[in-house]
Amino acid sequence: MDRQVARDDNVGAAHRSRRRGAELDDALLEAAWAEVKAVGYTKLTIERVAERAVAHKTVIYRRWPNRGALVQAALRHRLGLLAGDLPDTGDLRQDVIVILFRYRDYLVEIGRDIIHGLVSEMADLSQDLYPAISDAVVIALERAAERGEARADRITPRIAALPDTLLRHEVLSPRGDASDASIAAIIDEVFLPLVQGAASPQ
Repeated sequence: MDRQVARDDNVGAAHRSRRRGAELDDALLEAAWAEVKAVGYTKLTIERVAERAVAHKTVIYRRWPNRGALVQAALRHRLGLLAGDLPDTGDLRQDVIVILFRYRDYLVEIGRDIIHGLVSEMADLSQDLYPAISDAVVIALERAAERGEARADRITPRIAALPDTLLRHEVLSPRGDASDASIAAIIDEVFLPLVQGAASPQ
């Protein structure tokens, strides 16, 4: 029996040693996600991720220079890019609601501990720490402008980033409110009046 177990272990080890390319990357990123969710960001180590993935830590360091970059990649791998597969409901309000609901679920899935940990190491990370929600909002605004539902001159980077910023504040604040009603208020009370309001007199 012991010989059979050892033989099975050797077969498994040989299979793992043959992992290459996307298969190996997937295994490393899945291990990183599982480890950071299990122990939290502050206790995460490259060594433990390597153990969980049954790989050498040098394999991880060749791909990601530090734990922040590794976790950032794991988040993208796990949760995907929110700007993809954008809704086109034919109504600006509904489009942005769908975008923000997705973003809220993304942030909740990550959790405050991981987000705050990544923010603390922002200098070592690529600048696109958060998903390109503002890009999604720009697309929704451009469609709305073509329908005459929004002002084209209000499609600016700061305005497009506003719903993202306000929602992130609600999710990350200890007493924040990221409910469906709160998201609707962000859109109805702040965003829509800004992008649909009359032009200021010259």
